Amino acid sequence: MSAREWLDKDFYRELGVSSDASTDEIKKAYRKLARENHPDANPGNAEAEKKFKAVSEAYGVLSDPDKRKEYDEARALFGSGRTGGGFGGFPGGGPGPGGPGGAGGFDLGDIFGQGGGGQAGGFGGLGDMLGNLFGRRGGGAAGPQRGQRGSDVETDVRIDFAEAVKGATLPLRLSSPATCGTCGGNGARPGTSPRTCPTCSGAGLVNRNQGAFAFSEPCPDCRGSGQQIDDPCPECAGDGVSTRTRTLTVRIPPGVDDGQKIRLAGQGEPGKGGAPAGDLFVRVHVNADDVFGRSGNDLTITLPVEFTELALGTTLTVPTLDSKVSVRVPTGTSNGRVLRVRGKGIAKRDGSQGDLLVTLQVVVPSKVDDEAKAALEKYADAVARHDPRPGITALLRDRGE
Repeated sequence: MSAREWLDKDFYRELGVSSDASTDEIKKAYRKLARENHPDANPGNAEAEKKFKAVSEAYGVLSDPDKRKEYDEARALFGSGRTGGGFGGFPGGGPGPGGPGGAGGFDLGDIFGQGGGGQAGGFGGLGDMLGNLFGRRGGGAAGPQRGQRGSDVETDVRIDFAEAVKGATLPLRLSSPATCGTCGGNGARPGTSPRTCPTCSGAGLVNRNQGAFAFSEPCPDCRGSGQQIDDPCPECAGDGVSTRTRTLTVRIPPGVDDGQKIRLAGQGEPGKGGAPAGDLFVRVHVNADDVFGRSGNDLTITLPVEFTELALGTTLTVPTLDSKVSVRVPTGTSNGRVLRVRGKGIAKRDGSQGDLLVTLQVVVPSKVDDEAKAALEKYADAVARHDPRPGITALLRDRGE
């Protein structure tokens, strides 16, 4: 995309956010619009596909702090939409004290890094910025438009609790912009190749003189790319990028956390001008389990027990994710005690190994038969002299209650 086209676009309006929106606000707006306009959710809807591409392009600029800063500076310099003279009109510009051609005049070619007349004092930073916009390198001669790395893409997957603990390999089906499979990304019909633009000789820029001013702007014939395509690719119409449905394999590492992102390098949007593709980030959502929970690398389980099992002690069988273990409950164990089974938690690829934490919880029956009731009453008589709450009893006694 040429600098003229870049500045003509209002990326903030595409995402429906203000120009001072935070990174989180921009990401939230993009994810909402991307879901609403995704090709999978709108099959055959050309307008939705067009909107999907537009918001992806806007997010690619505004989500990158450097690109966003460059874009904001350019909009502030030329004005959003560049009214009042367009690219050819420089805000606040005019002949110097010496008039057109005089000693006080200046050549805007200096600002763009062209080797024109005198030095334009105070415009060094501006020249650097415009050099970036037009794909220039430093202040030297103009070159073809510089390649641009592809935007990163984010998607979501949902897995079961056991898959999060043990790891899994999942197929991932995506519909997203990708390098055109027909032309390989060069935009030309197979069997043909792009040719060097004769207008700019492959530089991507042309110079235009207007009185005392000299302007450099993207070549109108090749849009700053330095190449022309005589026979465009039928699939991508010369863009080199097409929306494709592809299936990838994503490996979920053992012990992945809910909300964790997995990076697939080079699987994002394709780059432009030979630049590398962006990355794909897969955000993992883990379903809760009916029996097990998690605390870091430890697995947790709440085990219902009878009062007698705690009072008299016993050995209980406790399930793990893939087998079972025996746990000894000491005599006189209190309700809510946590027993630790070493090495039965989550094993990560870095070698760390968690434990299984078993919380003992007394279950009180809602109904008891006559035999059980008689036994409980006899037990109550046997322990009548034992006060289970001495601290509270002492407090009430001190209050005279």
